[in-house]
Amino acid sequence: MTGTPHTPAADAQSPAPHPLAALVTGLRRPALLIRAARAGLLEYNRSRDLKRLMRLPHPPAPEHALGALLAEEAVLEETRKAGDARYSVARHIEVLIAMMAEVRLLPRPAPRGA
Repeated sequence: MTGTPHTPAADAQSPAPHPLAALVTGLRRPALLIRAARAGLLEYNRSRDLKRLMRLPHPPAPEHALGALLAEEAVLEETRKAGDARYSVARHIEVLIAMMAEVRLLPRPAPRGA
């Protein structure tokens, strides 16, 4: 085996990411969509934007919001790839912004071995 030697102390320092965070960070989307979403994070207002995106009177917990946002983003991505005229790049960017913001609100797991 090559690479950096495995040390148990390093494992105790780095907690495993939240499973939903791993799903979001594992997405592969066009760079322009990601850049636009990152730029939009500066103006994101959870109580205003998430309620509007999810069509709810109050924003849900980050875990619930991310589950719904991931499902909607998957539909948007398939619509984009299919070249469907119903695809909305603005909606796709708004959903990506919300996903990025909600990941930041997920509870952080305790370090392994603690």
